Formats: sequence, C-alpha cells, structure tokens
Amino acid sequence: MKISYFLPLLAISTIGMGCMNKSKEKAMKKGLDIANLDTTVRPGTDFYQFATGGWQKANPIPDEYSRYGSFDQLAENNQRQINDLVKELGLQSHEKGSVAQKIGDLYTLGMDSTKLNQDGANPVLAQLKKVDAAKTREDIIRLVGNLRKYAGSPFFSLHVEIDEKNSSRYIPQISQSGLGLGDRDYYLQNDARTKSLREGYLKLIEKQFENAGYKPAESKKIAESVLKLETQLATAHFPKEKTRVPELNYHLLNATQLNNSVAAFNWSLLFQSAGINSLKELNVAQVEPLKEVVKIISTASIDELKGYLKWNILNTAAEFLSDKFVNTNFDFYGKQLAGTKVLQPRWKRTVNTINGTLGEEVGQLYVTKYFPGKAKERMLKLVDNLKLSLSERISNLAWMTDATKAKAQDKLNNFIVKIGYPDKWRDCSKLDIKKDSYWANIIRSSEFEYNFMLDKLNKPVDKNEWLMSPQTVNAYYNPTTNEICFPAGILQPPFFFMDSDDAINYGAIGVVIGHEMTHGFDDQGRKYDKEGNMKDWWTLEDAKSFEKRSKVMVDFFSNIVVADDVHANGEFTLGENIADHGGLQVSYNAFLKTEEAKKNEKIDGYTPAQRFFLAYANVWAGNIRKEEILRRTKMDPHSLGKWRVNAALPHIQAWYDAFQITEKDSLFIPVDKRVSIW
Repeated sequence: MKISYFLPLLAISTIGMGCMNKSKEKAMKKGLDIANLDTTVRPGTDFYQFATGGWQKANPIPDEYSRYGSFDQLAENNQRQINDLVKELGLQSHEKGSVAQKIGDLYTLGMDSTKLNQDGANPVLAQLKKVDAAKTREDIIRLVGNLRKYAGSPFFSLHVEIDEKNSSRYIPQISQSGLGLGDRDYYLQNDARTKSLREGYLKLIEKQFENAGYKPAESKKIAESVLKLETQLATAHFPKEKTRVPELNYHLLNATQLNNSVAAFNWSLLFQSAGINSLKELNVAQVEPLKEVVKIISTASIDELKGYLKWNILNTAAEFLSDKFVNTNFDFYGKQLAGTKVLQPRWKRTVNTINGTLGEEVGQLYVTKYFPGKAKERMLKLVDNLKLSLSERISNLAWMTDATKAKAQDKLNNFIVKIGYPDKWRDCSKLDIKKDSYWANIIRSSEFEYNFMLDKLNKPVDKNEWLMSPQTVNAYYNPTTNEICFPAGILQPPFFFMDSDDAINYGAIGVVIGHEMTHGFDDQGRKYDKEGNMKDWWTLEDAKSFEKRSKVMVDFFSNIVVADDVHANGEFTLGENIADHGGLQVSYNAFLKTEEAKKNEKIDGYTPAQRFFLAYANVWAGNIRKEEILRRTKMDPHSLGKWRVNAALPHIQAWYDAFQITEKDSLFIPVDKRVSIW
C-alpha cells in the first residue's frame, strides 16, 4: 500500500518553538502576514525568498530542530494543547482500564526522569536475554517473527495490508527492511559524508551496547557484525526509485510457493512465530531482498544473528530508557545525521510518544475541545468545489482520449472523503498500561497495534478506518481505498483560515485538497482504479503521453542543485511533484469561480491572484540545516520546501500572469519546456 502524504512523515512529530505572540496570532487569523515577505527580491528571481524571506529572518531554526517551518508553528500549538490535556490526566486518579488512566499513566512514566535513570538498562535486559538464549537457527527464526511485534522490522517488514489487486480483502505482505540507517545508499556510497555517517553509526551501536552493560570489546565486535549484515541486506535492496513502481512490488504467492519462488526456508515457523497460524496467500513485495534475508539467516553465525537482533531491540528501546540511551541515540540520529543541535525537552518527546501509541484516544479529547464544527462544514464545501474543478480539468485535457477521461471521472466521483476525525472511535480496551516501566508499556502498546493489525485478516476491508490521528498536521491519499483524508490538526492556519478571504484558503488548504486528489492520478495513483485495485485503465496512447509529460518533470527537478554538488532526485519525488502541480492548477481553477476572484480587489496591496500564490508559498516558509537537506534528499519523496515553491510555480501560467513574470526573470521557463499534466 503506497499511501501519499502532503508533508514528510518524519516531520509530523518534529514540532517547533513557543506559542505565537499576539500580533502574529492576529495576522494568522487574518490570513496573509505582510511581514513574512521580502520585497527587496523580485518575485521572478526567487519567489520563495520574496514570499517568505521575512518569515525566515524572524524565525531562525531553534537548536532542537534540523528544519523549522510555518506548519511546525501550528504543530507546536497542537502539541502544547495536547500536553495540557494529558498532563492534567497524569495528575488525577482514574478508573483502571479507562482511556484517561492509560494516557495519564503513560505520560507520568515518560516524564519521570528519576525513575527512568534509576532503571537504567534494566527494562530492556529481559528481551536481550531471550536473544542471548538462542542456540539454533530455528531459535533465530522464532525470534525474528516474535520481535516484529515490538522491535521494528529486523531483516524485513511484515504487515497486514489491503490486497492491491483485490481491494476487498486484507493479506499479509513482506517487504524489504531491517536497515538501521534507513536507506541502502548510506551503506553503499563512498563519499566522505557517507563514510563519516557509517563510522558514526558504528560508534552508536558500540556505545549503546556498553550502556546496556556489555564490555567494550564485545560491543565493538557486535557493532562490526551488525554493519556487516546490514550492508549485505542493503546490497540486495531495491533502490528507492524502484519501490515507487507498484507493479514491481507486487508478487502474490501461495504459502506453498515460497520455497520455490523465494528461497527454501522454514516459512511456517516464521509466520507462526509472528502470530499468523494459517497463512494461505501473501504479497512478497520484493523477492530479491527476501532471498538475501534467507541467505543471511542460513549462513551467518548464530552470534552475528543474535547481535543484529539485539541491536534492533536496543535501537527501538533507546528513546524510552535512561538519559544515557536517549542522549547516545540523539548524538547520532539527531546531531550527526540531521544536524540538530540540542535534544527536544522531555515533555515534547513524551507527547510525541503518546500521540504515537494512543493517538486516536488522545484525538477524541483533542477534537472535543479544539475542533469547531464550522471548520468541517467549510472544508466539505471546499472539497466539493475542488472535485468539480478537477473534473473540469480532466474534461478539458487535450492530450487524453475520451475513453480514459470517462474512467478518470468515474474514479474521481468515487473518492471517499474524510475530514476532521473518525465517525467511530477504535476500542483500546485490550491495551493494558501499567506503572512498571516506560519501555514495558511501549512493548504492550506495540503488541496491541500488531494484534489490531493481525485481527484484520479474513475480515472485510474497513473503509471507515483512519490511518492518521485527528491531531496530526498532515493529509493523505490512500490508493487502495481511493480516499482522501484531512485530519483536524491541519485545518488551522497557515493551511486553513475560518475568517480569511478565499484567495488565502484556496492557496493554502485548497492546494492541499487538490494535492491529495491529484495523488489519485499521479505516476502511482493512476495505476489504481475507482475501487482501489491495481489495474491498468488507461489506453496505451494515454499512458505513453502521461509518461512523456512526467519525464519533463523528472528531468526538471533532477537538474536542481540542493546543496554543494548534490542534486534533487526527480524520479523519487515525481509523485509528490505531480501532486503539487495538480493541486495548484485545480485549486486555482476553483478559486477563479469565487466572487472575490471576479471582483479582483486588492487587500494589503495585493490582488486576489497574488494572495493565492503568496498563501501557497507561506505554507512552505521555513529554514533548514544543510545536514537535513542532504538527509531529506536521500530519504524523502517530497521535494524540499523551497523547491515546492520555486520549482513548482514556474510551470503555472497563472503565476506568471499574477506577478508579471517575463523571460527576463531567472525563474522564467519557456511555455514549451513547462510541465503540463493535470
């Protein structure tokens, strides 16, 4: 399942500074804050700087962040509101098993630095000892299956997901995973920075084992064997560009075919250990990496395999243990990899944990107190307007045949729209939160989520399920359910303004809506039909035309230099770039129908059209450290914020018209060189 998000997932919980001051809060309610602009720069020279330069100057990156943007300010406000809610629960007594008891006790444990530091490594020792007790390869296989429930994804990922070619059912899926550095390039490239990161990763592993009580010589040996195994895994991994091609990542197999189609292995023991006792069919997303996993488990020494599994446990547990573990983890993943200077305060980290473990439960409290019903009503109207606009644009496409247009319209008409929060909340009664240790509760929470996922097998697909908590500052499109979702968390400034002019709302949340709709027709989404099945509904002629037009976008973004001699990855970011392009076109087309656009009266000296594009740019106002630029370019399918403005808008004719951009401006692109898809 390839769910597309508006914002990078890794940014969702990375939320910023203090509360907004009164003047800034007033400007946010009004819509466009003129102080955000830098009018010393021409719009056609650097529109990102023109539209957001004032914001950048007024909002330097806080030391605890590697990137800080305007939407982080919104998320910061959400986080403080949630902290007030859960902190209050932690100070009260509640009935055992109640949602309030679970949230309150988990918050108290996360905030109790004295207990965390007194406990040291003790909470994780029992899990490490279970791995140490392994004697045979069968023991290792059992551990691999069992650890999937709470310790990341050692060797590979195992999930229950919607069958991409039969969207009415759930099936298990296994796919490549198991890399502590996240991406294969970190193991295979040999530039100076990548080599330095591998050295830092080795030191991280070594230090964490020492923190857990292992002797330095043993810790060093384990670290070297972990890097060796992960490098072997990385060598067989699909490159990230290839993982974006749906048909290359779908191999439906009967369980009896695994030995012949993947590799001879004790698959039944693996799946039974993972809690799947009657496996019939599954999707092996990437066959070659799974073959390498079998090879490693079959040939590496038992000690090497145990070291790798213990590292998966320690690396997962680190942020829920004592300060020694937390700080060691931050020194590499925060400082060296992302360029962050200081660790976030404990209350923020604790709120992030609660949002990750009891997100929907916290969401109930959040929407009751903070989400106005009028916001949902206005969003529904905006969505209807954007659907009509996209329908018009599809009808008017000169490059698409009527046969494909009809099916595209049918898919659009079958969009499921989710706004604000679920109509039905999930039942968390089986989750037990105790006062033993923070890490023990993370294990129980992870096992609860895992069992919740397994429970979907052999049941109809639940199209009412939400894949984000209501307080999340993001939005998504899910191709296998053909749904767009806008949680309550994003329905606030700088995305959504209850009391502002249409230009601002269409330029901000309108583009978000159009972005998610366009994901249904990007290079991945277009391969799924109205029911969410991976199916080719395009004529051959139209498919070729789409690919030709997409190639223009790939090449354009790949020519962008993001830092030093590092280029953007136009192929990896294609889906998100298409969605930004479509979102802008669709939302602007809808905006033109408003009375405000027709009257064309200036506000604060800017026309409605200009305010539309300024609002869009201000969504991406932000500052970012060089280390984070390099990390995101390698890991994130979204373009960097600057280029979601400066590389997206020059392909939109309305932007040229609004700001009188000519061929004399450096951002100018000749018409025949521009992207033109949706």
